[in-house]
Amino acid sequence: MWQSYVNGLLVAAGLIMAIGTQNAFVLAQSLRREHHLPVAALCVTCDALLVAAGVFGLATILAQNPLLLAIARWGGAAFLLWYGSLALRRACSRQSLQQGENQTVRSLRAVLLSALAVTLLNPHVYLDTVLLIGSLGAQQTVPSAYVVGAASASLLWFFTLALGAAWLAPWLARPSTWRTLDLLVAVMMFAVAFQLISAA
Repeated sequence: MWQSYVNGLLVAAGLIMAIGTQNAFVLAQSLRREHHLPVAALCVTCDALLVAAGVFGLATILAQNPLLLAIARWGGAAFLLWYGSLALRRACSRQSLQQGENQTVRSLRAVLLSALAVTLLNPHVYLDTVLLIGSLGAQQTVPSAYVVGAASASLLWFFTLALGAAWLAPWLARPSTWRTLDLLVAVMMFAVAFQLISAA
C-alpha cells in the first residue's frame, strides 16, 4: 500500500510543480489575496477527482475516443488564447497590488468559476491527471492508495503556493513585478495554446 502511495505522490508532484495555467492562476489570486485558499482547495479537489477518474477507468475511455480529445484540444486552445490576451492586456497597463485594493474585489463565486475554467478547460490537465497519472495508477497494486498519494502531492503544492505567495505579497506589490508576472502568464498561455494547435 505504501509503495502505491509514494508512487502517486512522486508522479503527481513531478507533474503539478511544472509551470502551468493552474499554478499561474493560484499564484495570481494569492498575490491579490483574493480568495486564494478556496481556489487552492478547488484545484486540489479537481486534481483528486480527475486522478481518481483516470485510475478507475476514464483514461481508457478517452484514449479510445479521438473526438473527445479533439474537442478538449480546440476548446482548451481557445480558452488559453483568451486568458492569455487578458493577461497581456493587464501587463500593458499600470497596476500593482495596492492599486488593486481600489478595484472591485470579485466575489468568491466569480473567482471559483474562473478557477474551474482554468482547470477544466485546459487539455493538459486531462492529459496529465487522467491519462498519464491515471494510467500509471491503474497498474498499481493498491490503486486507491496511489490516488491518495497523488491528492497529497496536489494538496501540499497548491496550499504551499497559495500561502507562500500571500505571505510574500508586500514584497511583490511593485507594479513592475506584477506586469512581469502577467507577461509571463500571457507568454505561457500562448505557448501552450499554439502547442495544442500545432499538434492537431
